Amino acid sequence: MKLRSLFAPALLCCTLAACGGPKQEQNTSAPQTSTVLISDEAQDLHSYARPQEARVRHVSLDLTVDFDRKIMEGTAALDLDVAKDAKQVVLDDKGLVVSQVTDKEGRQLPFAIGKADPILGAPLTVQLGGTQHIVVHYASAPGAAALQWLSPAQTAGKTSPYLFSQGQATLNRTWIPTQDSPGIRQTWDATITVPEELKAVMSAEMLTPDGEESDGGRIFRFKEDKPVAPYLIAIAVGDLAFKKIGPRTGVWTEPSMLEKSAAEFANLETFVSTAESLYGPYRWGRYDLLVLPPSFPFGGMENPRLTFVTPTVLAGDKSLVSLIAHELAHSWSGNLVTNATWNDFWLNEGFTVYFENRIMEAMEGKERAAMLADLGWSDMQTAATDAGGWGAPDSRLHLDLKGRDPDDGMTDIAYEKGAVFLRTIEQAVGRERWDAYLRSYFDRFAFQPQTSAGLLADMRAHLFKGDKALEDKIGLDAWVYQPGLPKNAVHVTSSAFVQVDAAAKAFAGGGSASAIPNQAWSTQQYQRFLNTLPRTLPAPKLAELDIAWKLSSSGNSEIRFAWLMLAIGNRYPPAAASADQFLTSMGRRKFVDPLFKALQAQGPWGMPLAKSIYTKARPGYHSVTATTVDKTLGWNP
Repeated sequence: MKLRSLFAPALLCCTLAACGGPKQEQNTSAPQTSTVLISDEAQDLHSYARPQEARVRHVSLDLTVDFDRKIMEGTAALDLDVAKDAKQVVLDDKGLVVSQVTDKEGRQLPFAIGKADPILGAPLTVQLGGTQHIVVHYASAPGAAALQWLSPAQTAGKTSPYLFSQGQATLNRTWIPTQDSPGIRQTWDATITVPEELKAVMSAEMLTPDGEESDGGRIFRFKEDKPVAPYLIAIAVGDLAFKKIGPRTGVWTEPSMLEKSAAEFANLETFVSTAESLYGPYRWGRYDLLVLPPSFPFGGMENPRLTFVTPTVLAGDKSLVSLIAHELAHSWSGNLVTNATWNDFWLNEGFTVYFENRIMEAMEGKERAAMLADLGWSDMQTAATDAGGWGAPDSRLHLDLKGRDPDDGMTDIAYEKGAVFLRTIEQAVGRERWDAYLRSYFDRFAFQPQTSAGLLADMRAHLFKGDKALEDKIGLDAWVYQPGLPKNAVHVTSSAFVQVDAAAKAFAGGGSASAIPNQAWSTQQYQRFLNTLPRTLPAPKLAELDIAWKLSSSGNSEIRFAWLMLAIGNRYPPAAASADQFLTSMGRRKFVDPLFKALQAQGPWGMPLAKSIYTKARPGYHSVTATTVDKTLGWNP
């Protein structure tokens, strides 16, 4: 499928092999200005932007954070690339309160906000009048979906309010007026004014670490000179402290959580160097973590330079830090090379799960990596069942999300089937050849969007090089475009799980908990054991297990979650208090939504409990989590 550049020579020509053959290797020491890909696959159905007419090249934010009114207010100055004879630019807007739009000299520019769609928001169309620089004067709405405003009581310190954003997939249009499409990469900078006693951090280079005094509070300045997908612009404001870990790594969090967080992530610098040894240099400068309050909806969010992390990974023994391998891997797959549209979400996540596993193999050995991959295989099978089976359209990697929320595609099909596809290619071509290809792939497409068609074209040009028999053996197009799991799928199995499966069978058959040889088990082995047990266990057996392993009070979130799924599946009443405490103490969607689904599935036994817990928990959830659970429970807020 042929792709073309929109504004040549102002923008680089697209780099896919389909653009007229393999491109020449380019200097990857500095970011290139990315093109907008125009093809059937690259048309972003989740944005109103018309980049063939005018596209945003740079965003400059000047905003004041107002905790009293729960808004951000100020300006967004946009630098544009404008096609010849284009008269307007179309931006994405979801609930913004726009007071005026001007050019850089302050002249008023006509603008209009179109009809709103519940998923997409509304188009914000600005008449350019010959300018390529516009300034949008606006405020976010108090209920902006990307922003969560926390009271002091909802923080670890209990003394100061807190704000954080979560932009993926299309939520940043609720606080930034830009073209909110992952295929339209933009550089950006920001000037953020916050209350005097607080600190702001963002997913960019911090130019003023201590802030600057002003009459309105304290000003923090940031700059990101590498083009990023707009969903990766992120902010947090609160009582924040920093601890250095390595020359380019460290941890931000609330002061009372700092030592615990730094200890958990003490190997952060090693993670970065290990990733670099696999697929090339880390290109974003620093790699810091921000450990957020527990309402953060994801395990982690790969915002450049500053990964946002849930405190649910703070197990105290580094047993859950594979999550950091995942978020770090996104610095290549997702941040460096980004899915052009959300239909190809697997290009971000499938590559990242594969890369995460390779990092963990290099750091902790093949058996640990095998356990993670084997658990991922089970998660993939569950996701396929949830999607309607392997014959269902949503079991494909390349999806059709027209008229749907992009979140509908954020399942373990994208994550785990995508990773299995890449492992299958690795086995077919050999690891050495595969690694060489991946490293060159990240170089060729650095700081650019990508489509499934583009990836397959590049594989054919640079990996298979005309070997049609090998291509056909793997079945590239079937993997990406057809539902189902091809028969050649590589299932990595863990030898450590053989003992675990035998123990689960013996326990389910009447064996005692004290006979289980779990003294040296990893988190993954506990997960496998609990996930394998039948949902027909009698209450005395569950009580025996709970007492022996203290599962209802486990501080390891993955083990606690697996236990609660087992207990709820068996309608075990004593676990209700643990479920209540767990679901009201954090908002990580990975745990929250499946637990409410499990309660709902238990009908008259579980549904009243689900409603009781959700009534208490919902006000503390980020909109990402609340929106999902609302659908699950049929909740009408």
